[in-house]
Amino acid sequence: MEERILIVDDDITFALMLRTWLSKRGFGVETASSVAAARKALGSGVFSLVLSDMRLPDEDGIALLQWMAGAGITAPVIVMTSYAEIQNAVRCMKLGARDYVAKPVNPDELLKKIREALDAPAAQAPAAKPAPRSVKGSSAIGTLNYIEGRSDAARQLYEHIRLVAPTNMSVLVNGESGTGKEHVAQLVHRESKRAGKPFVAVDCGAIPRELAASEFFGHVKGSFTGALSDKTGAFEAADGGTLFLDEVGNLTYETQVQLLRALQERRIRPVGSTREIPVDIRLVAATNEDLEAAIVRGTFRADLYHRINSFTLRMPCLRQMREDIPLYTDFFLDQANRELDKRIVGFDSASAAALAAYDWPGNLRQLRNAVLSATLLAAGEYITCRDLPGEITDGPAAEPAAAPLPLRDRASEEEQIRRALAAAGGNKSQAAKLLGIDRKTLYNKLHLYGIE
Repeated sequence: MEERILIVDDDITFALMLRTWLSKRGFGVETASSVAAARKALGSGVFSLVLSDMRLPDEDGIALLQWMAGAGITAPVIVMTSYAEIQNAVRCMKLGARDYVAKPVNPDELLKKIREALDAPAAQAPAAKPAPRSVKGSSAIGTLNYIEGRSDAARQLYEHIRLVAPTNMSVLVNGESGTGKEHVAQLVHRESKRAGKPFVAVDCGAIPRELAASEFFGHVKGSFTGALSDKTGAFEAADGGTLFLDEVGNLTYETQVQLLRALQERRIRPVGSTREIPVDIRLVAATNEDLEAAIVRGTFRADLYHRINSFTLRMPCLRQMREDIPLYTDFFLDQANRELDKRIVGFDSASAAALAAYDWPGNLRQLRNAVLSATLLAAGEYITCRDLPGEITDGPAAEPAAAPLPLRDRASEEEQIRRALAAAGGNKSQAAKLLGIDRKTLYNKLHLYGIE
């Protein structure tokens, strides 16, 4: 059966070129130049996918998505938007859009996103999903909202999570501080066959050496000074579920020996007790250290490393997911608005560009804190550079990768360049970034079109 795509864009030349390009790749393609025309087309025919511009002459992409949801039309939607309007694309994704692509459109990237949307299961949930949440040292599980990144690095991570979660393999989550290792551990638990059982998190770096055995295995009353009552250890509390050991590299050598024995025998003995308790746990550990180097140094046991590392999930740092930053900033802004009881709409173009260019050594944790702080300080409807921490606006900017300006005729390209210059206040370097080209290419095109 032919896969049919509806293109919704009021740029007739661009829509025609895109229609021709997609038709040559085997798709059936129709075009609509307004939301009203799109509604008519969707009401009279069945489409596999909708490719819609964000700005349309009568309404916008958000209105189209809202109408589709009300009409029960489930075709995936990919939104096309300029860099300056990516925040609006993020809002479209919250309303059910499958993905977005920034203009100027890169044909290979667009085709990849179309293929991913068409090949995804029809019942696939939208990006924002609930996940279990726990407090370190507790087996209580609540609800934590999150959003999956759309970058290749993020997609690979979540694909690996979906592959390993249903198994009983022990998992080592490796990544920089602030990348969300405990969050991933919670996802592994939620997607596992143990999801209805406890998730217990232990911060290995916060356990005093003399209390480690008690924290892991429990103790009986009077077994040592201060043991005023019986205590259930983390292993027993997590029985049937998942035990998460955060920063496992901080364990002392003695504790590593005790932990290895418990994992091998699947039995634990509380401190001061003569009885052994069988336990059934799935182990997930996390570290920001190179444990293989620690083995060479003699500070981490090789046998324990292999016991806890049946499968490794490598956490990408935020600078490897730079294209996801608008998604995360908007998500954290929603959280900050709720937490601070504010109504900030979004980020202006300059602050959005600064957030996207910063290298984020503290990763998602630093980004969340920056958005929370900026939301508190913002006096208007939009967050500006004045509201952001100084290290973000004063630090070196990372140059985005250059991209071509495909699928446009010369007149449309000239208009697009003029719009970018206007949006950048005449700053040619910033305009080049908005267009996704380098400065030399922009200067050549300015000369070509006689733009001052």
